[in-house]
Amino acid sequence: MPTTTPHTAPRRILFLTPQLPYPPEQGAALRNYSLICQVAQRHAVSLLTFAAHDAAVRGPLHALCQQVRTVPPPGRTRVDRLRTLALTRLPDMAQRLHSPAFVAALRDMVTREPFDVLQVEGIEMAPYARLVRQWLGENAPVLVFDDHNAEYVLQQRACLADARRPARWPAALYSLAQWQRLERFERAFCREADVVVAVSEADALALRRLDAALRPLVVPNGVDIERYHPGLPDSIPLHHPAVVFTGKMDYRSNVDAMLWFHRRVWPTVRRHVSAARLYVVGKNPHRRLAPLRSDRSVTVTGWVPDVLPYLGGADVVVAPMRTGGGTQLKVLEAMAAGRPLVTTSFGAEGVGLVPGRHALVEDDPERMARAISRLLTDAAAAQALGAAGRELVVERFDWSAVAARLEAVYAAI
Repeated sequence: MPTTTPHTAPRRILFLTPQLPYPPEQGAALRNYSLICQVAQRHAVSLLTFAAHDAAVRGPLHALCQQVRTVPPPGRTRVDRLRTLALTRLPDMAQRLHSPAFVAALRDMVTREPFDVLQVEGIEMAPYARLVRQWLGENAPVLVFDDHNAEYVLQQRACLADARRPARWPAALYSLAQWQRLERFERAFCREADVVVAVSEADALALRRLDAALRPLVVPNGVDIERYHPGLPDSIPLHHPAVVFTGKMDYRSNVDAMLWFHRRVWPTVRRHVSAARLYVVGKNPHRRLAPLRSDRSVTVTGWVPDVLPYLGGADVVVAPMRTGGGTQLKVLEAMAAGRPLVTTSFGAEGVGLVPGRHALVEDDPERMARAISRLLTDAAAAQALGAAGRELVVERFDWSAVAARLEAVYAAI
């Protein structure tokens, strides 16, 4: 890969994203918005995305981008998903955002303006990149595929996690089918892309397992180290000692994490620290979280205008991920805020942290409970852990440094 040069000529870059990147309230939107903010400082960025029409006028995207076009997100029912499963060999993600209106908008944009780069944010957008190649042939822009997760690995992990519980066997079978289909689909699209971007070394390795010839560029998730900082105020305030989890709460990996945590870890924490309170912070709580809602020691917030007050009030942040992949933004945000973090091996993946120094990493529920309880009762240990985590994130995961890795891609065009 060519080295970055400060004299790279501005490129015309069209981002395709699965949702409006602003407000950046969850993982994909945070990554997309942060990359656009950085890339737009040096290049002419356009954006085509899914959003309610009135959403497009909110926020700073129009100031950042040459043009922003939105299409209403398509509806997709369980029947639609089952139809894809029964009648095609495609993974659900390949059909999830099928929209004739998006096709029309995309064709209009790429035929009106000769873009240098088509940056596809997430595998859901892969079918649209293929259309651009069909329409423009040799004149198609360079295709950069930002694979937010090694998606086949997520389905593999979900399948194996659900297979342990008989009540979840139907979900495990569905994930098994998606795992197999995504292996084929992800391999094929990675081969088609001119540049494949992975969010962690672990994801890059997973993609190379699909095809040893692939050479993914690692551009990790980052964090706004000025927005997320030590000393955030406990402005709500929370009931203390407070244990906090943040994330979009209809996302399968987050739901699984908190159901497991509440069932296997939280009762032991409460036995050690009876006054402890758990805050589950994030929009669209799934109905499977009903046991947490009925627990008086747990607050399930639903949507909140800002997660910062919850991080400011957190005595400990947890990320008990058992599935998922990539680099967890919730982990980076907690560490940037200087909060002591307890996570799992999956939660720590891609961060390069040293367990025991930057965060406590435990996969066993009893050991995780003891780790949380110790931090809740040892302020000095909690402060030292949070400070070390902050130092690591500032050094490696500031968005300006992360996005600079893409400059080598643009410079090579």
